Amino acid sequence: MSKQLLIDAIHGRTTPKAPWFPYAGVNSAFNIKEKAEDYLRDPRLIAKGVAQTAKRYRADGFPLLFDLSVEANAVGCELRWWADNVPSVVTHPCSKMQTPRELGLKVPTQESGRWPVVLEAGRLAKPELDAQDCVLVGLYCGPLTLASHLAGVRIFTDTYKNKAFAHEVLAFADEVGAASAKFYADLGCEVIGIVDPVASQVKSETFAEFVAPYAQKGIEVIHKAGATSIFLICGDCTKVMENVCTIGTHGFAIDEQLNLGFVRDMALKHGVGFAGNLKLTMALSLGLISPREDTLVSLAAGGTRGFVLAAGCDLPYDVPAESIDQVMEARDWYYENYTPYPDAK
Repeated sequence: MSKQLLIDAIHGRTTPKAPWFPYAGVNSAFNIKEKAEDYLRDPRLIAKGVAQTAKRYRADGFPLLFDLSVEANAVGCELRWWADNVPSVVTHPCSKMQTPRELGLKVPTQESGRWPVVLEAGRLAKPELDAQDCVLVGLYCGPLTLASHLAGVRIFTDTYKNKAFAHEVLAFADEVGAASAKFYADLGCEVIGIVDPVASQVKSETFAEFVAPYAQKGIEVIHKAGATSIFLICGDCTKVMENVCTIGTHGFAIDEQLNLGFVRDMALKHGVGFAGNLKLTMALSLGLISPREDTLVSLAAGGTRGFVLAAGCDLPYDVPAESIDQVMEARDWYYENYTPYPDAK
């Protein structure tokens, strides 16, 4: 395992091999035989799951959590808990066009909501991952996704019907994201990611107006701390790929819906790193496509300049460990037997 390998790749540099970054959130709970709802409430369980799963998966980087409800809960959204998934956000305080300022919502502190549990888990887990030469990655909810937690689905039409309201909600989300980035930076996370899955649902012009500007405070915090930044987006984000490449982070991550060759060329054009995009459902979860073959295809397409091998998104709770074994075995075999990608020469 290698921290520097992951950091270099996210920065768009050539690496001797692609680092491996499995997004195992509640999958770590499954690996230590705990329910997600119990795991996510107990810092000791989180630290145990992170340390053991990172070691089991031979990861170069590993998320403390992959849970986009943390920020929403810290500003007052209520949650519904599940045994096999992250909590769902079930209340949206801004859904009746009341702005965060009008509602008196406050930017979280380290004592807000679930942050005490998250940060204590990080303090316990970081020495364990440091000993494994594995980056503890802090992931926080991106601006448009947090805005959708605050206002509900109406935020997507508000970006053109009620622009002033949408801007106010997004501006608050930007402040919340910057606070989260600071928490993770203070924890010592060397890689900090902005996770905005729903940002693929808007047009390029909407992304430029309502997503990119409201990720900047967080990005500034990450870079001022000397940490590495990455922007994670889901779905078919082809129409906003240029926006993603130029948002200001050192790299980005995409899911299985995109052609990795296209993504690679866009990343190389802009000099940023890119992560992806093993098939989460068809390969890792269901095994309808061989995880081994899927890994080989991704490694061949991604090359070794700025490429991070990763799952398309957060690993489901009960992904079979055998699927991850195939990924690791294929990665080892590839670098033992394949001619080096031209960028590595």
